[in-house]
Amino acid sequence: MSSVFSPAATGERAAVQTVELAPGYRIPRVIRGGWQLAGDHGPVDRARAVQEIGAFVDAGLNTVDGADIYTGVEALYGEFNAQRRAAGQALLQVHTKFVPDYDDLARVDAAYARRIVQRSLQRLNAERLDLVQFHWWDYRVPGLVQAALALRELQREGLIAHLGGTNFDSAHTLDMLEAGVPLVSMQVQYSLLDRRPAHALAAAGARHGMQLLCYGTLAGGFFSERWLGQPDPGDSLSNRSLIKYRLVIEDFGGWAAFQRLLQALKAIADRHGVRIATVATRWVLDQPGVAAAIVGARYADHLGDTLAVFGLQLDAQDHALLAPLLAAHPGPEGDTYTLERDKTGRHGRIMKYNLNKS
Repeated sequence: MSSVFSPAATGERAAVQTVELAPGYRIPRVIRGGWQLAGDHGPVDRARAVQEIGAFVDAGLNTVDGADIYTGVEALYGEFNAQRRAAGQALLQVHTKFVPDYDDLARVDAAYARRIVQRSLQRLNAERLDLVQFHWWDYRVPGLVQAALALRELQREGLIAHLGGTNFDSAHTLDMLEAGVPLVSMQVQYSLLDRRPAHALAAAGARHGMQLLCYGTLAGGFFSERWLGQPDPGDSLSNRSLIKYRLVIEDFGGWAAFQRLLQALKAIADRHGVRIATVATRWVLDQPGVAAAIVGARYADHLGDTLAVFGLQLDAQDHALLAPLLAAHPGPEGDTYTLERDKTGRHGRIMKYNLNKS
């Protein structure tokens, strides 16, 4: 069940839509992603980043996504909340992750989980983590359900408020749910280019009260006017996110097909007086089972475009323009994150698998 929050800072903007992710825990339907704060997208002005988190919170976007493996990001969020706590202001809701290193999977036990969770608590200067999202690199290594149950025990102790997953397919998600792991969310890649969560995961989640938190909504920035009418960048990309989503564009049907999609999105955006990114985000939010979209940002430069999604309603004319393109280009096949799990494949070769090492 969703509702709205209308902060004074938004002026005449549409009210921020929120959703109850778990009983008593409400989030905005757009979450600020933290990957760009980890340094892989260029230098981060830490003081500016901390200061501008306040612009998001004041606008009603009070929830952020991070991870134990995002260098410096948990500590940055912790610094912001320490300042807010000292000023008697509302705190940032932080979604972090538990991502055991690939090389450690066979050694993950309750003590390993406790160590990572306690480290996140220390970095975030918190007594309890709002949401911990669990990831497991390789299904062939046994122990993923046991690791999830170890997190469940930490939740019972009060160190974790809510549990979620990251990049699990429908079968392994159900394994955890049926074992008694109360997953409230699954973070997955979901966009106009990659619609794999609609194949099975969204329906499985609906049966168990689990909702989707979606990254890749803007394909690392490809869904923007900047790329409309531009030639295929091929292998010239240096940003790892763009490299990743360039592969997804290939799976969608290639650069020419992507350009046709951008043209359609531009026509829709112009009809509504918004940007391409706003339309792409709204489309994801309208899909069954989706609680929120995760939109990455180093600073608050594009906050206005992000907030515009709450005033946009796609109509029959918009969907009629998109429908033939989506039908002709179903995108990546299979279940969620299946392609990425092949370490020797196009997607798997660009991953970093051991980021939790000291």
